[in-house]
Amino acid sequence: MSDEIKGKAKGGVEKAAKMTPEERKALSQKMVEAKKEKSLLPLATHTGILEIGELKIPCYVTESGERLLSGRGMQEALRLVDAEAPPSGQKPGSRMDRFLGTKSLKPLIYRRHTPDHFAPVKCIYQGMPINGYRAEVLVDICDAMLEARDLKMLDTPRKQIIAKQCDILIRGFARVGIIALIDEATGYQRDRARDALAKILEAFVAKELQPYVKTFDAIFYEQMFRLRGLPYPPEKVSYRPSYFGHLTNDIVYGRLAPGVLKALKEEAKKEEKKTHFHRHLTPGYGRLELIKHLSLVMAYMRDSVDWNSFIAKLNKYAPRFNETMPLNLDEADR
Repeated sequence: MSDEIKGKAKGGVEKAAKMTPEERKALSQKMVEAKKEKSLLPLATHTGILEIGELKIPCYVTESGERLLSGRGMQEALRLVDAEAPPSGQKPGSRMDRFLGTKSLKPLIYRRHTPDHFAPVKCIYQGMPINGYRAEVLVDICDAMLEARDLKMLDTPRKQIIAKQCDILIRGFARVGIIALIDEATGYQRDRARDALAKILEAFVAKELQPYVKTFDAIFYEQMFRLRGLPYPPEKVSYRPSYFGHLTNDIVYGRLAPGVLKALKEEAKKEEKKTHFHRHLTPGYGRLELIKHLSLVMAYMRDSVDWNSFIAKLNKYAPRFNETMPLNLDEADR
């Protein structure tokens, strides 16, 4: 294997050889600072392409949920990109800064926001730095340019081109909000819903079976019997129609929060013996929410003349979550 240094590495070695010890030290320090700065940048967890007509803008969502648009992509969408490097040593792509600093447009652009709102935002995606802008910035620019057009302030062909692009963009935004567009393009919407559900279940469902605490008292079952048109008390004190379990799942556990009933069923299956669902709720938040919901259920029970009127009230003020297939709970009692 050859130990010959080639390519960029060779150029770096040659450059370092020509530097003084002080210059090498300064360069090393600069690299350390750059690495530290990079480590502090937020991570982009989702990426995608925002398509509006023929326009395609790379977009990102950071770990904190901030939606960003690629700076270069925004400039291309607005027709701000220079074909060649601009004079005075400015880099291609710096047109956004120059545009935002246009003296005649600044009163319109910055009318509702401070300059910080329009500042570039950096993040890291798969180890690579990304330069972007908050998604709302593009909408703000479009609003300002279309207002400038209405006020007949487009005094150059360049501004007229930009205003035309803004018109195209605004029409696209009108169909669906830009935040929803980015969430769909990056897949963030699905992950956000999944993460939200995970947090709900973590708050409600206990990791270990909790000690038994009497939760459903005699009054609850007395109201159940009354609303179902059954004699109370039953001949056998402990008698409960078998379908009462389905009713309880429907009016109680299925209305606590999304996914809770399904999670409780899965936890109950893990136990060798049949257990009460409420023993799988967290002793803090889960149980408190259950007691609060039971109080609501009992209030509507007492205020109803029959099961149908009770369910109508419950459906209005405490609807079911994740209902996929309605149960036939109105069949004759047997």
